[in-house]
Amino acid sequence: MANPYNISWDNTGERFYETGVDHGVLYTQQGTGTKAFTKATPWNGLTSVSETPSGAEANDIYADNIKYAVLRSAETLGGTIESYMYPDEFAECNGEKTPDGLSGVYVGQQTRKMFGFCYRSDVGNDADSGIDVDTKYKLHLWWNCTASPSERQYQTINESPDAITFSFEISTTPIAVEGMKPTASMTIDTSKFEPASDMETNFNKLLQVLYGTPADGQTAAKPGYLPTPDEVIHILKTGTETT
Repeated sequence: MANPYNISWDNTGERFYETGVDHGVLYTQQGTGTKAFTKATPWNGLTSVSETPSGAEANDIYADNIKYAVLRSAETLGGTIESYMYPDEFAECNGEKTPDGLSGVYVGQQTRKMFGFCYRSDVGNDADSGIDVDTKYKLHLWWNCTASPSERQYQTINESPDAITFSFEISTTPIAVEGMKPTASMTIDTSKFEPASDMETNFNKLLQVLYGTPADGQTAAKPGYLPTPDEVIHILKTGTETT
């Protein structure tokens, strides 16, 4: 029977799903201003990343014996990062500080430094023979993150040994975005790009900024950093960094 409607469901190639987490990067705070998070460090061993928005709660206003309006509270982003390990550079973000000249010694309950974070989640559909992590994924960017103290549980080795999983509760502070409300997060879905388009080219430039570039014999290695939301938008539009 022919479809009597103007829309149809479950067409081949339109059953999308999202899975996995990889390519985590920690950006530690090395300065101030637009390029504050200037040290990119790979975060290996990620097992789970959760985004937990909060706020945006409705506050009903009544007048003239009727419901007059609905005001919503400010929305904030929280989250959880779970992993089997974390970079040494995350220690100060986790309230641990190393005394001068004592590598490997960590003093706890210190001031927690702010950091940035990015990671990927994979996008697939029913037409894929498998997940194509090289071309179809979402890139998630977080700014102005702080980590809360987390529990660590050590257990005896037994007949079913397992590695400790670290879990960090994350809070964020929004950062300004021109023409929009401040935000602490941005998501870029590469599965929406047209092949060989300017957007795809400019996105690859953004990856070079985020991950850094190695030395090639003519130019020195360039470390990665986390641009501001406005800088990310500028790079995606023009393929160039702001000065």
